[in-house]
Amino acid sequence: MNVLIVGLGSIAHKHIDAVRKINPNASVFALRSGKVETEYVGVSNILDIKELNEKPDFIIISNPTYKHKDAIDLVTSVNTPIFIEKPLAESIIVAQEIRESINSKNIINYVACNLRFHQCLQFVFDYLKNNQFIINEVNSYCGSYLPNWRPHIDFKQNYSANEDMGGGVHLDLIHELDYIYWFFGLPLKVDKFLRKKSSLGINAVDYANYVLEYENFTASVILNYYRQDTKRTCEIVCSDRTLIIDLLHNNVKLNDELLFSSNERISDTYLHQMNYFWSCIKENKQTLNTIDNALDVLKICL
Repeated sequence: MNVLIVGLGSIAHKHIDAVRKINPNASVFALRSGKVETEYVGVSNILDIKELNEKPDFIIISNPTYKHKDAIDLVTSVNTPIFIEKPLAESIIVAQEIRESINSKNIINYVACNLRFHQCLQFVFDYLKNNQFIINEVNSYCGSYLPNWRPHIDFKQNYSANEDMGGGVHLDLIHELDYIYWFFGLPLKVDKFLRKKSSLGINAVDYANYVLEYENFTASVILNYYRQDTKRTCEIVCSDRTLIIDLLHNNVKLNDELLFSSNERISDTYLHQMNYFWSCIKENKQTLNTIDNALDVLKICL
């Protein structure tokens, strides 16, 4: 297995670790913009795609969101499957340009929303498909504390806290919008409120509130960067039951009774995700979350 990666930050390390678990002998190359001081064990730095001796099996785009298009423009000539870290882009226009570039070459592509591989969400996805009941309301919530995300650096210098770098809680935590889209499809109407006035003092959106209108119910999605007692849940309120998904404690309850639980952690989803992507490549089939799907979600988000 030969892999080229663009962007070697913390999320890239998770993807590389997943690749190594699938194939310990994988060759991983990082396309860098210039000479770097730091090295990542087992990763060979290159400055030009021409330095590759053979075509990579796939390419991972994991640089900051606002640099995705430039990176993709550099590598699409290789004409090999592309794995893009979410979100697809920082704007609809840029995302559409990326879609046109990749789709014109008919490249297998995947936009990484690893929560689709969270066992609790997969359980609920199947539960919704295999049971008939009336949904009245859906409430998705994710609140966490941005300074704790990367405690070794000044959070205000990171892309998450800077709007011009593609930061903002609505983009960082687009997972919640993605799994609502995965569960229920495109909403008929979207109302949103985005704010950046919290105690964090950053210029990127730190609070997002969405109301997604479907034919027979409404879904609410609330996201924030400033909650120190982290919470990540989803309630599906039905006419005769309530499903409560707790993504941090890995369980699903039905009317307060345990319905499903898992010992896996969110970190395990990266391996499941990479295994899935690799299987799509081997079977030469398109993925469950293409750039077309990701663009749908981005239109809800922005």
